[in-house]
Amino acid sequence: MTRDECQADFDPRTITLGPDELSGRVIAITGPTAGMGRALAIECARRGAEVLLIGRNPRKLEALHDEILTLRRADGAPVAPPMIAPLDLEKAVAGGYDALAEAVEQRWGRLDGLVHNAAVLGQLAPIEQHDVPTWVRVMHINVTAAFVLTQVLLPSLRASADASILFTSSGVGRKGRAYWGAYAVSKFAVEGLVQVLASELESTRIRVNAINPGRMRTAMRRQAFPSEDASTLPLPESLTRSYVALLGAQARGITGASFESQ
Repeated sequence: MTRDECQADFDPRTITLGPDELSGRVIAITGPTAGMGRALAIECARRGAEVLLIGRNPRKLEALHDEILTLRRADGAPVAPPMIAPLDLEKAVAGGYDALAEAVEQRWGRLDGLVHNAAVLGQLAPIEQHDVPTWVRVMHINVTAAFVLTQVLLPSLRASADASILFTSSGVGRKGRAYWGAYAVSKFAVEGLVQVLASELESTRIRVNAINPGRMRTAMRRQAFPSEDASTLPLPESLTRSYVALLGAQARGITGASFESQ
């Protein structure tokens, strides 16, 4: 079976996960203090990973750090202590990114997974009326910051025996929809970045994929659909399977693809 055929048959939603699916792996997650980022950080820790929490609010990062320390793995063993890395993706400069890369190198000497979860919605408005500073901010946080973070962490990812980079996509990043403005365009850019990076890293041990989490009960969803009944939406905690599958060894060789979490 060719690699393309293997990828066509791979569906992370159907993968059976073991309790130690991510044992021994170091996984970095942006935007880990709420929504899918928080749910995934906790799930990765429970499945054996050491997690690096990258976010802008030190207080919330410390609270999540302490919460993870109270968790137990499936076999009753304590989870590995996480590492927190305060970094504001909107305002960070080169020195902040370099310091993060150096901290990863000093603590682990490698990185096995990088999940780009942090994003902002911005403004739902027609292009003709879209606020320009808001457009620039959304594109910077959702695309440019993810590009820079990936670039500075690539040496650590190259040091891994099996590394996975996972970008967060969206349905409006695959088929444009009126009024979704910079957010939709940023997600189209993310899909393109995945394809370019996967092609460039094809001969390495680094795989690059995108995942669309879909509808879920988060603050961003409430911002986009304020009149929606949130109780009808799944919780992020119920949608982590595909993420874990793509970060683990069962997805080895799967790269340059775009998946659904639901």
